[in-house]
Amino acid sequence: MTTLEQTAFARLETEKRLQNPVLKAATPTKGRFGFRGEIALKFAEQMADEARPPEVTADQVLAIATEGEKGIPFFAGYLLSFGYLDMLAEALGDTLQADGKYFVFCNNIDLLKKYQVSLGGATFYIYPLDEATVYNELLELLRLEKGDLKKLDTATKLDVIADKALKFTANYPVITYEEGLKLMGPVRNPNENRPV
Repeated sequence: MTTLEQTAFARLETEKRLQNPVLKAATPTKGRFGFRGEIALKFAEQMADEARPPEVTADQVLAIATEGEKGIPFFAGYLLSFGYLDMLAEALGDTLQADGKYFVFCNNIDLLKKYQVSLGGATFYIYPLDEATVYNELLELLRLEKGDLKKLDTATKLDVIADKALKFTANYPVITYEEGLKLMGPVRNPNENRPV
């Protein structure tokens, strides 16, 4: 059975980037390991031995890696700000593949826009996300029926989504990261309107 150490997730695990996993296990597809959770992008400064939560994370992450391969061929996640995309590309680093499928949903992108951005040797598909979840948006994007996945376990659902995502192609306006920074809206405070 495939273990995390045999995949491209090993470095991310060593760097303590794989946080709050809903799934961190081999999937039914032979040689494949799946992760659903958060990826730490920027760590808080630590005093002595206290463990502080990361300052910036990629949330609602769905990703797979294959045993013996150094890349992560499929990744989807949510960023509070498009401006964190460079941190994501840096965190994923050598696991990014030129032919990988990377879907990033951002809170401060115009709700009617979609883009392609090349960073770190890979192409990211950039989408707006306001109230929905990455999971639901992906299902819609990949034309997968929620009802068909309902009875499957978390690892098998990830397999179905990843297999469909790996075949995905789209042509959106190509922009640079710098152009995206100029186009993005203000960063929403995720804590506003929350009861104290």
